[in-house]
Amino acid sequence: MRPTVSRWTGKEARALRDAKRVSQVEFAAELGVSERMIVRWEKGNVTPRPINQQGLDTVLAACTPDVQARFAEMVGLTSQAAPTQDPLVSSEQPASPAPEPDVPVGDEDQARHPVDGKLMTLVPAGVYFAGENSEPVYLPAFYVDVFPTTNADYARFVAATDHKPPQHWENGQIPEGLDNHPVVFVTWHDAQAYAQWSAKSLPSAQQWEKAARGTRGEIYPWGNQRTPAKVNCREGGKRSTTPVDCYASGASPYGVYDMCGNTWDWCSTESEPGRYELKGSAFTSPFLRCAPSTFNDASADMLDDDTGFRCVTPAETMRALLNVKGQSAKA
Repeated sequence: MRPTVSRWTGKEARALRDAKRVSQVEFAAELGVSERMIVRWEKGNVTPRPINQQGLDTVLAACTPDVQARFAEMVGLTSQAAPTQDPLVSSEQPASPAPEPDVPVGDEDQARHPVDGKLMTLVPAGVYFAGENSEPVYLPAFYVDVFPTTNADYARFVAATDHKPPQHWENGQIPEGLDNHPVVFVTWHDAQAYAQWSAKSLPSAQQWEKAARGTRGEIYPWGNQRTPAKVNCREGGKRSTTPVDCYASGASPYGVYDMCGNTWDWCSTESEPGRYELKGSAFTSPFLRCAPSTFNDASADMLDDDTGFRCVTPAETMRALLNVKGQSAKA
């Protein structure tokens, strides 16, 4: 039986932070709020808002059993006992599996994947605010490609696997000057084949959205300001893809590029049989379609000049691959 909280106050929030043995900065990042807000909760000056109540619920549910036991003890429960003096806490809800362990941010926040060589960045475990209604969702740590899969990346995959190249590559060659542009005219099946070859996966819609928006629930990767100049969208008048490192000012809080505009990204989330979610908008999209929470999907067989992909991998898998590579280099 794990403890749950009917109404969070600063007392319970502080107990959860202490049980997790994290700093106010780390706790704030996991919840997607400011450090100042954590201080105000713990001083008893402010009661968490409903959306933050949900976020605290989600963090507690994702904690390992030993953290939940410490929390229960701090608020007057044991992991076996029913509530005693505190009416805010109950132990009615069944236990859930422990989340994947966090990977610390620091020297390991960026790394090159040992299979396809692409630069990836860490999105730490924790809550982010998902969708147009900003519902709190907990995700384990994962790495995401900093840039979309480029034509040059895809050419290495084609050469290694004899996979069919995109239809606009004349004689199987990348069009001149487009090496660093996102690959297009790829179906979901093509994107999935690349992901399998590179020992990665396509991102779920939730992973993609967290990598784009960060943890604070802001509308765009850069904040809440409507700034079409930060992306390659219809209003910019480019009428084609641009190099994947072109829009640095539009990068996400994790430093991920082209999460709005340039090309739609295929996701692993199936919206209905044979159809998969697309995220990010494209150079063909009006800016009003650029918000990462926007829903779009398409048939897995669809291919177009404005649709590409990027990949993710669980943090623990990435670390294991890097360890194997390091050991091989020493041998």
